[in-house]
Amino acid sequence: MRRRLPSLATNQNLQMSPLSDGGPHVATLSGPFLLENGAELQSLEVAYHSWGRLSAAGDNAVVVCHALTGNSDAVDWWGPLCGTHRALDPGRDFILCSNVLGGCYGTTGPTSLHPETGRRWGPVFPQVTIRDMVKVQAALAAHLGITRVRMVIGGSMGGMQALEWAAMYPELVEMIVPVAASGRHSAWCIGLSEAQRQAIFADPLWKGGHYSPEEPPAAGLAAARMVAMCMYRGWPSFESRFGRNRTAQGVFEIEGYLQYQGAKLVSRFDANTYLTLTRAMDTHDLGRGRGDYAVVLRQLRQPALVVSITSDILYPPEEQRELAQLMPHAELAHIDAPHGHDSFLIETETLNNLVADFRQRRSVR
Repeated sequence: MRRRLPSLATNQNLQMSPLSDGGPHVATLSGPFLLENGAELQSLEVAYHSWGRLSAAGDNAVVVCHALTGNSDAVDWWGPLCGTHRALDPGRDFILCSNVLGGCYGTTGPTSLHPETGRRWGPVFPQVTIRDMVKVQAALAAHLGITRVRMVIGGSMGGMQALEWAAMYPELVEMIVPVAASGRHSAWCIGLSEAQRQAIFADPLWKGGHYSPEEPPAAGLAAARMVAMCMYRGWPSFESRFGRNRTAQGVFEIEGYLQYQGAKLVSRFDANTYLTLTRAMDTHDLGRGRGDYAVVLRQLRQPALVVSITSDILYPPEEQRELAQLMPHAELAHIDAPHGHDSFLIETETLNNLVADFRQRRSVR
């Protein structure tokens, strides 16, 4: 079953194919879906956007995976990659992007209604993993009639999903593009995730893991976002943009910026979802349950473009270098920019050129 939701913002510069579908839509998938932790979900709703038309053979799909607080409207946050003669071309590709399992933009997650209580799942929503997310995405692909995925691409948490697509469905995926991501979450990233979670737990409104939807832990979630923003950017970016400048009220500009970013996330995101997804990222390890990490990477046979950001302090370049060295058909590309981890959302023209060139050279078609 597929039903249509109100449209999200679109990129006015996108040169869309007349066959473009857009969205968002919601697919209802019947289960049961067994999660890695042993929990079962009897059915799922998966919110997604799509652009272009699926070929009669179902073999022209491109799957786009979003980052931690992203949504399924890839055109909204990766618009320069999408359009005629771009890396993602709706005249050639059936472009599919879905909100992840555990998300809060239409896919089943903590903000969804529990089928037994009729109330939000909240903190009792089952813990999910990156592999669970990809399993649901593959179920959606099958539901839509996709038989072949030309490419899976994503940045940050989306890059983790791209790597798992290659490991879980090698017969389905032709190539992958993980951007600013690692093959397993480092102690550095796990520690930063925990610091953000503790900021949420410290909010008086949290009350031992529960909160009223009318009174969400806004201060805690905002603080978590401010911690994250310091890792998403970096010293050169903040120094050049803010330095020690103050506002007319005497507040350092960087303080105002972080407070704005925290309030902005609170207005659009859910605290339990933030906890669920950061924990999912912490479980990310391609070697988990499969064997030696290096051996598992050497078994990924798809052509891969591993994109690194020179100023990324969250997923530093040495992690992408390791991926490219161990994956047998991988190549490494760099985005040289001062913006830190968020460069994959800022230097989009550079990223588009890298991906378009890679697809032209390495396509198996």
